Amino acid sequence: MFIKFQKHLETNFPQIKDQNILLALSGGLDSCVLLDLIFKLGFRPALAHCNFQLRGIASDNDARWVEALAQEKGLEFHVQNFNTQVYALNKKVSIQMAARDLRYQWFETLSMQNEYNFIFVAHHADDVLETFMINVMRGTGLKGLLGIPERRGKILRPLLPFSREEIKQYALENKILHREDESNAKTDYLRNALRHEVIPKWKKRDSNFDEQFRETLKYLGQAQVVLDNVLEDFKNKNFIPFQQGFKISIHELGVLSSLSYYLHALFAPYGFVNLDDLEHLMHSQSGKQLFSDTHRLIKDREYFLLTPIEESPYKSYSIESELSAIEIPIRLTFMQEKNFKIGESKSLMLDKAKLKFPLTLRKWKQSDYFYPSGLKGSKKLSKYFKDEKYSLLEKEAQWLLCSGENIVWVIGKRGDQRFLANADTKDKWLIRYHD
Repeated sequence: MFIKFQKHLETNFPQIKDQNILLALSGGLDSCVLLDLIFKLGFRPALAHCNFQLRGIASDNDARWVEALAQEKGLEFHVQNFNTQVYALNKKVSIQMAARDLRYQWFETLSMQNEYNFIFVAHHADDVLETFMINVMRGTGLKGLLGIPERRGKILRPLLPFSREEIKQYALENKILHREDESNAKTDYLRNALRHEVIPKWKKRDSNFDEQFRETLKYLGQAQVVLDNVLEDFKNKNFIPFQQGFKISIHELGVLSSLSYYLHALFAPYGFVNLDDLEHLMHSQSGKQLFSDTHRLIKDREYFLLTPIEESPYKSYSIESELSAIEIPIRLTFMQEKNFKIGESKSLMLDKAKLKFPLTLRKWKQSDYFYPSGLKGSKKLSKYFKDEKYSLLEKEAQWLLCSGENIVWVIGKRGDQRFLANADTKDKWLIRYHD
């Protein structure tokens, strides 16, 4: 196994040479074998041990054993205690999912703090098979069938080509000491039941089972690459950059065959996983929207508008009379002027005497109105937006310059005639908007 492992690293992970490596070491058979293999190849990884505090004193003993192993080999050691049950309860996830989230979050933090280039974890071929079967039973797409990736970001899984039996045999031949987690022998959890009761019967019926399963995953992986290319091509053509996100034609979505697959594949990465909600939004009236933890999806006439969730639109900024420029949230410059070329929508010449300082830069409210230059009388800002065919996102992105409660300028669009300079104005103040 050692020679096979060495060739596997040289062929598939040549980038790890002379890099700083963090190895996740539970103390179990798999991670201890992985440590022995890479240690013999000359690597000196830092070790990270997670104490999930789920097995009482046994969990603490595991942590002490791993620390002693790190000292024996002269390796840097990190340990973290987690209140896994509280996390699972607060996040409303299973204990297994809580442990997964906690360890990978910690690994990422460690790698950033200590400049580790790669994180090794000891998943192997049987873990992939178990994940495959669990996902089949729960219902999944093609990516779920592919199970555990060999690489994801900094995470590397160099034992994936090796079965549990190969790892056990290596440990026996090389007298690898390790800790036994008694809970792994119990069949209360689905994964353990598959490991001890189902998979051994499958393998017993066919001596080529492992090789055939690897071939199946290879073909599934190739199919996923083709699908990813199809999806990427659709996104390149139809996810048009707009504001801070994208504008997507609902018509182009509607003509797709296998619409449910496309909707999930295109929008799940942004947190939208409920297909019924997505399909309903396609046929909703303009202005309806969905929210995920990170994004929102708006129906705007014949389009979806997909944008990240930003800070509160009610935040405002003050502008003092002595300022010459501001950069946040938008760039404006101010100067005293005597002459001004009329018709520049990105600039506005004001009568400074009519302004009440400090001015305010803010977003719009439903009660807003102003006196648009070139028109008679006042106009509700909502009506102005409608006449100018603003989308919901464009309304929310529009900044207003205000004097007290009065709008001075719908910035970059239309000024309020009450504050504009004229031929008799003595104190003219030029504001220029740089978009």
